[in-house]
Amino acid sequence: MKGYEFTVILSVDDELTDKGLTFINDEFAKNNVNIIKQEDLGVKLLAYPIKKQDKGHYVYFEIEAEPNCINSINNEFLLQGSILKFLFVSK
Repeated sequence: MKGYEFTVILSVDDELTDKGLTFINDEFAKNNVNIIKQEDLGVKLLAYPIKKQDKGHYVYFEIEAEPNCINSINNEFLLQGSILKFLFVSK
């Protein structure tokens, strides 16, 4: 398993934020990803509008996963409407 940092920007709407976090945790569980740390960074102003929104709810994760799982997770996150942006960074 390899270490990754994962940052996600979710919609500011509380219902969509909860839906997005549930989806993320379900995908991680389905792909045997170990969540080492999860930190809610709160709502912040975006540098530029994303999907017609100027604020986003930031959540930071430290995870351990197999490298081939990251691509399948990446594809699933692209299809999720409540996720505005996300980024996986290898440690």
